Amino acid sequence: MRFITLLIGLMALGPQVAFAQTQLAQTAAPQPGANSFTEGEAKSRLEKAGYSDVSGLTKDAQGVWRGTASKNGKSLKVGLDYKGNISEN
Repeated sequence: MRFITLLIGLMALGPQVAFAQTQLAQTAAPQPGANSFTEGEAKSRLEKAGYSDVSGLTKDAQGVWRGTASKNGKSLKVGLDYKGNISEN
């Protein structure tokens, strides 16, 4: 009985867990599209993904937020697309 209750609880959480993981996915190239994130939201998402010193964020013509950030002691160029995917260039 406990197992069934636990299984039902995990199934209920499954979609939210998967959604949270896709929000911080790193991609080779950001996807172009209409981006509704504000600069503050973009910075916050990058920081939640482990980046620090996020600066110089600007939204390019393809709707991708681009800027610089640090991670693991390295300065990187980063991008955040409309899906929340993060890329390092």
